Amino acid sequence: MFARFVGAAMRGFSVAVLVAAPSLLLPAHAVGSAEVIVLLALLAGGLTFAEYSSTYPSIVEFRDAPPLNRMRFIALTVMVLSLTLILKHRHEPSNLTELFAGLGYLATGAIDFPYSPVRLMVLTLPPDASDYTLASVRVTAGVSYLIALVTVGAFMFHVRALNWPLANGAFNVWINLPLFDPTTGGDVVRRLQRDGRVNTILGLLLPFLIPAVVKAGSDIIDPLTLTNPHTLVWTMAAWAFLPASMIMRGTAMLRVAELIAAKRQRAYANAESAQTV
Repeated sequence: MFARFVGAAMRGFSVAVLVAAPSLLLPAHAVGSAEVIVLLALLAGGLTFAEYSSTYPSIVEFRDAPPLNRMRFIALTVMVLSLTLILKHRHEPSNLTELFAGLGYLATGAIDFPYSPVRLMVLTLPPDASDYTLASVRVTAGVSYLIALVTVGAFMFHVRALNWPLANGAFNVWINLPLFDPTTGGDVVRRLQRDGRVNTILGLLLPFLIPAVVKAGSDIIDPLTLTNPHTLVWTMAAWAFLPASMIMRGTAMLRVAELIAAKRQRAYANAESAQTV
């Protein structure tokens, strides 16, 4: 009980610090209302603490199936901190910000090609956008998307090479999928496979669809809000993180369906063997 409480407190504190980090690192004139940011940080930390301190699950999936949620959190943290330091380089340059900015531009050059999600994100800006805004959107989109790709690849490695989630012991569907009701809606394996495929397909398409939707609705949504560093950090982090998280969720659900199907086959085989004897 005490260990769960301490772990939940550490997770809640980490989430609160992550939410507040861009506001703490960026210059004051580039950040919005400090009161709102503090409130959001406390709310996010409190919800995380309440979820992980409870014995029974509520909404967080794969709570007891590491390292899925840890990889998600690490990916989002690396995204937010990297983008923050890159954008901070213009206002308060230092050796650290120069390092991140240099690596960011180098990495972006490798994945910014015609029809790539990064190029489509840059094309959402209006024709009169400044060179600095174009460069900022390009590098932040490139860095966040590259981190998302690496995270998805790392989770795929855990699933196939490290036998996730069985490497951590028995997998409890009720605890790790609290919003999934196995007693309704037909066969469990088919439902998991359907949900997993839908999540994977949406995760693959969203990086392309979001820029198209933003471009189509540019008359209503002003893309120039991306000139604000704080807004740019969270916009690009969300644009890359949400699709990556959906792909990881879809992969995890397909893996769970695979395990349940394999367990059924073993049970049928044992039953047939017992009848034969």
